[in-house]
Amino acid sequence: MRKIIAFPALLLCVCFWLPGIAGAAVPLPSPPQLSAKSYVLMDFHSGRVIAEHNVDERVEPASLTKMMTAYVVSAELAQGTVSLSDEATVSEKAWRMEGSRMFIEVNKRVTVEELLKGLIIQSGNDAAVALAEHIAGSEQGFVHMMNDYAAKLGMTGTSFMNATGLPDPDHYTTARDMALLAQAVIRDYPEEYALYAEREYTYGGIRQQNRNKLLWRDDSVDGLKTGHTASAGFCLVASAVRDSMRLISVVLGTNSDKARADQSQRLLNYGFRFYETSKVFVAGQPIKKVRIWQGETEELPVGVLRDVYITVPRGAGDSLQTEIELSDYIVAPASIGQKLGKTRVKSENEVIAEADLVSLANVNEGSLFQKAKDAVLRYFE
Repeated sequence: MRKIIAFPALLLCVCFWLPGIAGAAVPLPSPPQLSAKSYVLMDFHSGRVIAEHNVDERVEPASLTKMMTAYVVSAELAQGTVSLSDEATVSEKAWRMEGSRMFIEVNKRVTVEELLKGLIIQSGNDAAVALAEHIAGSEQGFVHMMNDYAAKLGMTGTSFMNATGLPDPDHYTTARDMALLAQAVIRDYPEEYALYAEREYTYGGIRQQNRNKLLWRDDSVDGLKTGHTASAGFCLVASAVRDSMRLISVVLGTNSDKARADQSQRLLNYGFRFYETSKVFVAGQPIKKVRIWQGETEELPVGVLRDVYITVPRGAGDSLQTEIELSDYIVAPASIGQKLGKTRVKSENEVIAEADLVSLANVNEGSLFQKAKDAVLRYFE
């Protein structure tokens, strides 16, 4: 049997209310309407979508593709299959790549670190192919890796056909998927993510600037990537942090470099002005202590394994309610991480955050005496 306990969120966890959450609600205007094929504004921590338009419409990613190329490289670096000091031999295919380039030379050896900078900062198509061939032996083999990672990240509307983003009928994505990818890049590989904030990079005596104009305009912006082809239009995935709140914006299919920067800025400013994000549950911190039967101890702390965040309109914290769903009969043994129930944060009838409640301690079975005692207590309860 399971029971649900509902009570005001403030009473549940001292970490629930952070400065600025309580107070008078700020009037909430509609999100800005942008002249783009599709767009989305998402909070990095909570994953809440604040604004969207055609978020699941299939579009060309252009050089936004290189975010996944870089993600795969970062994964290989983390696994130790390659290192930044490894040298890749530049193939004729990589050297001949059209579009944006870092200008590597055929048959020359270039380090993975240099290629990664050329990929992220200079958006080099030649760097993308050189990295793909070095890691997977061929660009085609690397593309299989890209699609595998996309599936793992839940990018259900995406198909990659190359490592560069050059047009192909079967090379497509969605605004939602680009936001998920940006979230993964920032979360999983912060060291490589720092490269997205670099404003310029010089290789072979050629200095090139990062095409993300927001890096010069807004000090809170620290990434991510631009894209452009004649068919895709001008695209930008951006991320910014203000007062510990990080937002991710995706704007696809605008008509100019200026438009993609202006409209991304409008989305970010709207999100920071009218919303706030708070950590409501801290990983590993007990939310509640529950009775455990037939164990060597009678109390079991329960909580969450990962931090839980909520994103709400400013001043809307007073309307939140936390709901806990737990079995009313938990029997030893219990182990750390064992799922015991759910916790949900609601705004009126909408669930805005949900997480598994797990055991935060190991509890072994009790003695025969303890088991008999608990059996009697349970019978007369």
